[in-house]
Amino acid sequence: MKLLSCEFNMDTACVELKFADDSMISIDTIAVENEVADNLYQRSELDYLIYNDPAAYADLILNGDPEAYLKAVTEYKPLD
Repeated sequence: MKLLSCEFNMDTACVELKFADDSMISIDTIAVENEVADNLYQRSELDYLIYNDPAAYADLILNGDPEAYLKAVTEYKPLD
């Protein structure tokens, strides 16, 4: 399937992928964050991808391992 567009829809809080065959995938970003993000730093990383590179976000969620990615790119150190 050829991807025509990938963008974040602020009204629905979804990353929407539209394909040449008129099909569409909508990723509920709030549900994903609730499922995979354990802390504010991980949520912030996902938010950055959503707003700045929705195609990379969609690829991570659909084809990657978001939990492993978040553990690799975020470091959470609680204050003592």
